[in-house]
Amino acid sequence: MNATERTPADLLGSALAADPGRPLVTFYDDATGERVELSVATFANWVAKTANLLQGDLAAGPGDRVALLLPAHWQTAVWLLACASVGAVADVGGNPAAADVVVSGPDTLDAARACSGERVALALRPLGGRFPQPPEGFVDYAVEVPGQGDRFAPFAPVDPEEPGLIVAGAEYTAAEVVDRARADAPGLDLTGPGSRLLSGLPYDTWEGLSAGLYAPLAAGGSVVLCRHLDRLGEESLAKRIETERVTATAR
Repeated sequence: MNATERTPADLLGSALAADPGRPLVTFYDDATGERVELSVATFANWVAKTANLLQGDLAAGPGDRVALLLPAHWQTAVWLLACASVGAVADVGGNPAAADVVVSGPDTLDAARACSGERVALALRPLGGRFPQPPEGFVDYAVEVPGQGDRFAPFAPVDPEEPGLIVAGAEYTAAEVVDRARADAPGLDLTGPGSRLLSGLPYDTWEGLSAGLYAPLAAGGSVVLCRHLDRLGEESLAKRIETERVTATAR
């Protein structure tokens, strides 16, 4: 534990310094057969590019609310850490009409149009693919993010005592996210480097976010994040647990 790690972005920075090549997020979509593995370095690069998009092109800063209308997905994890890097409040499943920025998957575009601010659409296609036709009124994330810078520096310091996350009606400061993630880790059998948690929980509760991102990051471990896990039979699940060297599960 490092006393200087007071925000989720700090946790990612420490992971990058410690071992950039190790896996951090391995994502499966059992409806499409997609598998994506992101090392700490690759994940951090996506976060930096997304934070630059958020801060620069979308003009979001500390305290601005970003409604994330997204499922449990590796790109959602990227946006959560990008918000933490900028100091914006990640409002998971939040009201677009009350948000400064809305980030929507393909299934929630109609609801996202209630946002009067900036709107970003994610196709959530394999390999981060773009929409065949960009949704009207939205920036296509897959088109805009590749050209962003690989390094990120916030325009204003991020205050760990300010709100950083809203989920299921509860608000947490950035520091509380870190503290709660660290506290959750032992109960999820995350014991340090080498711990690998398979999570099939959705991202619409604290428990899902903690198991699916924050607790593995805080513990120095990694997550195998599975969407549509209910479509996988027990035999196939057992094989995945063995193949991915999973040490604990949350589902």
